[in-house]
Amino acid sequence: MTTIRWAEPAAEDLADIARYIATDSPHAAGDFVDRVDKAIQQLAKHPQSGRVVPELSHHNILRYRELVIPPWRLIYRYEGNVLFVLAVIDGRRNVEDLLLRRLTRKPQDNT
Repeated sequence: MTTIRWAEPAAEDLADIARYIATDSPHAAGDFVDRVDKAIQQLAKHPQSGRVVPELSHHNILRYRELVIPPWRLIYRYEGNVLFVLAVIDGRRNVEDLLLRRLTRKPQDNT
């Protein structure tokens, strides 16, 4: 059985996005959170189904994968039986620098 662990920055990303969407439509914010939850549950069953993050693969960093939930990108890694959710970011932005900073620094919570 796969365990799902949210890194604190990823949980903050999700909360920030939901709050932003809720300013226009609380219903749409709830739908967004539901879509992310369903995607995570699907990843728990098939963790290798996401693609390697293209911006990181150019740097030969292949351990991080992503699932696109348009327009959002859910970045994760799978080790053993643990799915680590690392970021939820806007896929319309150039995210290479953000990902390199966030995913290559020494983690404080061992994720």
